[in-house]
Order: sequence, then C-alpha cells, then structure tokens
Amino acid sequence: MKKLMLGNEAFARGLYEAGCTVASSYPGTPSTEVTEEAAKYDEIYAEWAPNEKVAMEVALGASIGGARSFCGMKHVGLNVAADPLYTAGYTGVTGGMVICVADDPGMHSSQNEQDSRHHAAASKVLMLEPSDSGEVKEFVKLGFSLSERFDTPVIVRMSTRVAHSQSAVELCDRENVPLKDYVKNAAKFVTLPANARKLHVSVEKRIDEAVRYGNDCPFNRVEMNEGAQFGVITSGIAYNYAKEALGNKASYLKLGLVNPLPDQIIIDFAAKFDKVYVIEELDDVIEKHCKSLGLNVIG
Repeated sequence: MKKLMLGNEAFARGLYEAGCTVASSYPGTPSTEVTEEAAKYDEIYAEWAPNEKVAMEVALGASIGGARSFCGMKHVGLNVAADPLYTAGYTGVTGGMVICVADDPGMHSSQNEQDSRHHAAASKVLMLEPSDSGEVKEFVKLGFSLSERFDTPVIVRMSTRVAHSQSAVELCDRENVPLKDYVKNAAKFVTLPANARKLHVSVEKRIDEAVRYGNDCPFNRVEMNEGAQFGVITSGIAYNYAKEALGNKASYLKLGLVNPLPDQIIIDFAAKFDKVYVIEELDDVIEKHCKSLGLNVIG
C-alpha cells in the first residue's frame, strides 16, 4: 500500500517501521513535524527536550541502554548538540541511533544556511541524504541498520524542500526489534583520554570500511542515459532539480551516502565522460571530494 506523505511524515513512518522506541528532539522548522508525527505512534516514546544537547544525550543514553533511538533538530541546533555528537562518534552505540538534521537552503525560517555535512565529517559519523519522501522512509530504516553495523550514530540530512514536499511512500509493517542487552563497558563509553585514544583507531577503521561500502551500496547509484552529453554527480533534492532541468541530456551518479563519500564509484563514473558537473545544495563538499580524487569536475 502506498500513501502520499510529506517528507517529515515519512521520516516518522520510518522510525515506526524500524522499531524505534525512544524519540527526544528540540523543535525547529523544518524538522519539527518529524517528532510531532512520531508521537502519534504508541510504540514510540516521544518528548521535547529543553535543548538539542539534551535531546542528543537522551537518545544516546537510550541507545547505550539497548533501544533503537532518535533525536531531531534543525541545522543550527546541531551546533548546540555538537558536544555529545562528537563524543558519540567515538563511543558508538548499542541499539541503532538515527539523527534527523534539517538544513534550510534559502533561509525560509533560519538565520543562516549552515551545511550539516561538515558536522558529519568532523564528528566522523555516517550521513544519508534522501531526495524524496519515499527515500526518506527507506533511508531512516537503513540508518538504523547501518548504525548497528558500523557502531555509530547515523545522521539523515533533510532539507526544507524534502521535509515539506509530498511523494508516494510504501507502507510496511513495524519491525519488532528487541532491546539489546546493556553491558557495562567503561573502555567503550567512558571517553577519558586513555580510552579515547584507543577508540580513535576504531573510528578511522570504520570510516575506511564505510567508504568501501559506499562504492557498492544500492543507494549510491549510477543512472546512464543513452547519448548523454555529460555526467552529473549530485545528491538529495538537487538530484530532482538536475533531472527536471537536464533530463536525458545527462547521466547521473546519485549519492545517498554523503559521509563518508565513496571514491571508486565516483572515479569510474567520471571516466565515462569528457565533462562532469557536480550539483549540490549549499557548500562544495562533493566537488572538493571529487577534486581530491584528481577529477576535473565543474561545480
């Protein structure tokens, strides 16, 4: 069964289907409706926290305790939550933990255009970026799986246009995920310098593994069009903009995992064209990555 949903509504549906049990957030457009919609599911305990830092800490605590957890905020709120986020990048999780960060290109309701991909890279956690409501739901569910696979919080980067636009969403049953056992582990969860130095090795190993995963994962995908004049590397809502403007004139590499960015799939795609454009919202994150791989792309 399919239903038309706003992106934020689809995000909440993804939390429900993935077996999330705890949601702690701080409101801020364009992210607010995710938690408002999640609160409608009896299976999810949902609360507003005093601020984003507390929301992140509640979700992280629930995750360490073995539950699949969630916290949500807008882009400027991630600054407030940076302290626990960066530490969680080292400690990892027990139950899967997904974070919604909603960026606001064009500043429809915000004081700046901060690009949250920088926080993902600096905190060394994974980030997914969906392009429509259907992908939002699937990426949320995928985020929990990747969180537990790679032992890290996973950020799903929303944007105003994705959060507040409708598209079709496939409704599925809830996955009943049992609580994981809590095991006291000071070496993992107490980040004194002696512990953190050892954890840093695991963090770097995780990033390397995630890069390799990104080269073959189904949500970093190539769309080849016969007779295409050039290639386009893009992600999120910019993918829709590019398709609307360029159609079959271009072939596309659509990136769903935007931190860490893959390498080989980008190199292989760019090798097929004399000219490759990068189309992304806000900062030149993908463009700089491509150039670091030695590719002469046009941003």
